[in-house]
Amino acid sequence: MYKLLALPDELDTRPLRQALWAHHIGHRFTRQESEQILWIADPDQRDDAAKLIELWHRGELEQAPAPEGRRRPGVTRQAFGQAPLAAGLIAACVVVFLAMTFAGNAIIKAFTIVPVEVIGQRLVPGDLVADTLAGGQIWRLITPAFLHFGWMHLIFNMLWVWYFGRQIEAIQGWKRLAGVTLVAAVASNLVQYFTGTVLFGGMSGVDYALLGYVFLMARRRPGSGFFVPQMLVVFMLIWMVFTMTDLAGAFGFGNVANEAHLGGLLVGLILGWWASRHATGEKA
Repeated sequence: MYKLLALPDELDTRPLRQALWAHHIGHRFTRQESEQILWIADPDQRDDAAKLIELWHRGELEQAPAPEGRRRPGVTRQAFGQAPLAAGLIAACVVVFLAMTFAGNAIIKAFTIVPVEVIGQRLVPGDLVADTLAGGQIWRLITPAFLHFGWMHLIFNMLWVWYFGRQIEAIQGWKRLAGVTLVAAVASNLVQYFTGTVLFGGMSGVDYALLGYVFLMARRRPGSGFFVPQMLVVFMLIWMVFTMTDLAGAFGFGNVANEAHLGGLLVGLILGWWASRHATGEKA
C-alpha cells in the first residue's frame, strides 16, 4: 500500500471511498491519532486518485467522468508492476512445481536441503556440513522452500506470499522483502532439518515469517500502512497448532513441516520487532 494523504478524523470520507471504488482504485483508510490516512494499492493510480480527491474537496464528485472503458492490464502485468519480487517468488514456485511434473525426482534431489540418493527401497541422505556447506551447495539452504507437493499446498502458500509479501515490498521495498524471505527460508529449513527430516518443502515457513513481521509492524507502527485482520492471525495460529496434532493426520493433513512453521513465525516476529524499532518510513 502507498500512502497518499492524511485527512482530519472528523471528515466524512464515504463519498470519496465510493468514488475511488467506482473508478477501480484499490485503497484503504487507517486512523492515526486524529487523522485518517488514505493508502492506495497501485502507485500508477495516484494521479487518478488525486483528481477525485480534488473534486471531493470542491464538492463536485458527481461531475467526475465515468471510468473509461480502456483495457486494463492483465493480472500478471499488474502483479509484477505492484510487487515484482513477491510476484517473482510466486512465479518461481509455480515453475518448479510444473517442472516436478516432468522431472519430479531430479528436481526434488536438486532442491532438498542435503543431497539424497535412493538405494533399493531406502532413502540415503547426505550431510549438511560435508555436502551442503563444505561441498559448495549453499543454495540447498534455501531451495526446499520452492518445493510443493500438491496444488492445494502450492495455492495456499502462494496466497500468503502475495498477501503479506506485497505489503512489505510496497511499503519498505524489495530489498526488505528479499531479506526477510532469505532469512526465514534458511532458518525454517534448518529448524526442520535438525528435527530429523530430510525430505520436506514448501514456502509455509516463509509465510509464517511474513505473518509475524507484518503483524508486529502493524501493531507497533500503526501508521506504517501494514495491516492484517485479527481473525486471519487467529486462523493461521490455530492452523499451525492443528497441524501439530494427531487430528491433522485423521483429516488427511499429515506430514506437515510443523517445525518450519514455528521457526518461521519466530524469525518473523524477531525481524518485525527489530524493524519496528528502526523504522524510518523510507522505502528501500
